[in-house]
Amino acid sequence: MEGVDTIARIRREQFVRGKSVKEIVRELHVSRNTVRKVLRTGATAFSYEREAQPLPRIGPWREAPATK
Repeated sequence: MEGVDTIARIRREQFVRGKSVKEIVRELHVSRNTVRKVLRTGATAFSYEREAQPLPRIGPWREAPATK
């Protein structure tokens, strides 16, 4: 997701410079949902860990032996 530097910049723009969410979105090129999420939570970093890697669409056929 977003790095610590982006999170810090979003907060600085809002709390120090008094910019609106719309202005922050335009300047930093992030979504409104991301800006709102940063401002509402006290988290300093966001992380996403995938529990299991999904199989690609070809997964069921990959294990089948090739026929000629």
